[in-house]
Amino acid sequence: MRIVEAENFSTRRDVENGTETQRAAVMAILEAVKREGDSAVRKFTEQFDGVRLEDCKVTEHEFLQAYEQIDPEVRNAIRDAAGHIRDYHSRQTRQSWMTTKESGTILGQIIRPLQRVGLYVPGGTAAYPSSVLMNAIPAQVAGVEEIAMVTPPGKDGTINPGVLVAAYELGVKEVYKVGGAQAIAALTYGTETIKAVDKIVGPGNIYVALAKREVFGLVDIDMVAGPSEIVVLADEKANAAYVAADLLSQAEHDPMASAVLVTDSKELAFAVQAEVERQLAELPRKEIAEASIRDYGAICLVDGLEQGFDIVNRLAPEHLELMLEDAVSYIGRVKNAGAIFLGAYSSEPVGDYFAGPNHVLPTNGTARFSSPLNVDDFLKKSSLISYSKQDLLANGHKIVALARQEGLEAHARAIQVRLDNENK
Repeated sequence: MRIVEAENFSTRRDVENGTETQRAAVMAILEAVKREGDSAVRKFTEQFDGVRLEDCKVTEHEFLQAYEQIDPEVRNAIRDAAGHIRDYHSRQTRQSWMTTKESGTILGQIIRPLQRVGLYVPGGTAAYPSSVLMNAIPAQVAGVEEIAMVTPPGKDGTINPGVLVAAYELGVKEVYKVGGAQAIAALTYGTETIKAVDKIVGPGNIYVALAKREVFGLVDIDMVAGPSEIVVLADEKANAAYVAADLLSQAEHDPMASAVLVTDSKELAFAVQAEVERQLAELPRKEIAEASIRDYGAICLVDGLEQGFDIVNRLAPEHLELMLEDAVSYIGRVKNAGAIFLGAYSSEPVGDYFAGPNHVLPTNGTARFSSPLNVDDFLKKSSLISYSKQDLLANGHKIVALARQEGLEAHARAIQVRLDNENK
């Protein structure tokens, strides 16, 4: 893991957003599913996942079978994690409101949940029950009535039992064995089997990300997320083994994942460098983590914590760990981060799986202007206006003036006709 001085540290990370060939392939899939429905979904599932499925909906028997296959400890962990996640997100709820003025005008905001949401969950070797929890629970807390889940099948036509148990525990029973861009197309346009949704959430590969980007506007999406990333800001008292382990926890996600240590301690920098090499050698996903550390990993030496926070805020990382003495006192220094982890015991996987905050986070610097997935993402808001006669007569001439300033005479006349009528 390379060590660089702050002045030589680049905060830019170029992330692949798809080649023209990939985009063309996605567009072809979207168009085919839009035109041919289930037939196209079956064809692409066979082509990309290697299995021919006449019926892609998961049955009750398959859910129950998943419970027989899963370790009871994992099942109980899923239940406990779901409780923490639900408790955290229940604190984000908000209500519709109205205010009445003395003049009789009523203004307000009506807040309603989306009717139907599609949840994409990665499959195959990257099967994540935690993705089910993190995406479905805030939707349920918001009041979404219908959640349809899609996930790629294995070559034997089955779904990871952990994913199915997580869905069943939440009461999400509309699950389809469909993945890739064809799943995004089915959720967007609807097919004979899968009803169209209002919003699509959940992570996927480059084809899923490109498909979500293309259908945005026909449906809403959560975000187009890039590879995972972590920044650890640490002082000389940080535990090198803890820091190295947390860096590798993100590096093992993807060869393009980014793991960065920012520190003002040369001693810690060299200790972490050695620990990363030692721990890396023992990882089952060594090849992936090794590529990530080599291409996107770094240890940045700074002159002090002030410079360290400057770099952190420019990076605007998905995950930020503050491995500092009295870390809580530094919260106000953080301007840009998806999730902030404070102290030696707040390892990033605590947030990924169990603590309660959402692990769907802005990546690649987008924490400068966006937020973690939350209950608001599953709500829509309508403005409410009941303007009184008294206020229209008092302010109508101002509205007319503004409309005519913008050259919209019909707008002006819609108000003027009322003023003329009431002033007769």
